[in-house]
Amino acid sequence: MNLLRWLLAASLLSLNLATAAAAEKAAPRAYLGAIVIDANSGQVLFEDNADMQNPPASMAKLMAFAVLHDRLAAGALTLEAPVTVTAADAKMGGTQVWLKENEIFSVEELIYAMMIQSANDASHALARVAGGSTEAFVEWMNAKARTLGMARTTFRTPHGLPPANRRVADGDLTTPRDFALLCRHLLTKTDVTKYSAIAERPFGSGRPAGAVAMRNHNHLLGKVAGLNGLKTGFTNGAGFCLSASAERTGRRVIVVVMGASDSKSRDLKVAELIERGFAVLPAAATTAPVKPDDIPTVKTDKTPPPAKPADQSSTNSDAGLTFRVIPPNKKP
Repeated sequence: MNLLRWLLAASLLSLNLATAAAAEKAAPRAYLGAIVIDANSGQVLFEDNADMQNPPASMAKLMAFAVLHDRLAAGALTLEAPVTVTAADAKMGGTQVWLKENEIFSVEELIYAMMIQSANDASHALARVAGGSTEAFVEWMNAKARTLGMARTTFRTPHGLPPANRRVADGDLTTPRDFALLCRHLLTKTDVTKYSAIAERPFGSGRPAGAVAMRNHNHLLGKVAGLNGLKTGFTNGAGFCLSASAERTGRRVIVVVMGASDSKSRDLKVAELIERGFAVLPAAATTAPVKPDDIPTVKTDKTPPPAKPADQSSTNSDAGLTFRVIPPNKKP
């Protein structure tokens, strides 16, 4: 009788384990790879599949900004310099500000378009003017990546659009860890947040048809305390990506999430990782370790529906998530 009970218990245990394993395997991942780092020290605070290679999509524009900053700092380019739009600039697809051939805009106005609207036409025009050709500019992007130690990164465009054949291997490729290095460089060595922290701005106020109302695709701006950037990205091959930064009382964290299935679950995960990053960072005057119960969680008041994305749209049309940061319970 005892043997029969033991066999029955063992069978039930085995069944429960198998069921749990199957459920875990069936559960969709929130992303393909992620990392959280301390922007001040570079210390990794959290990582999950952080060396996974994936297209960055429009996040590639962050490296374009880094190269543009270098050209501006060297005096080879000025923010006021006029840029005349070419036919090639105007024919760029995906997200854009609908540049027209022979229109003229300043370098700075095009930078705002690239960073806020994620405009591929603006990015192409800037790369062409700054590098003499987009091909030369992309070479500078790759040289900058090598300088920053981005060993598993290759850029092939200044904007992140996929290649015509849609082969992932033939497009831009990077990893969450590599992109965190780029983000840290931008936050510590450039004025990137001057552009990435802006939620809305008009483009082309003097156009006959009126200005384009640019709206930042990073919907965490204004919803997560201290958030000031940096860049979203989406293509069908890349999934939904986001490089985010936030600063509070002199402490800064960087979160890179790549390959999410939709923009809302991506945003929710990034918001959660930002809170967890700050929770494990010591306060300005203390080095006390953080206990698991002291880590806040982030919840949303709306369950995201299944996404039906169009190629290179870095956010869903319905951005109706309301984020609520739930502080940890404090014992009296």
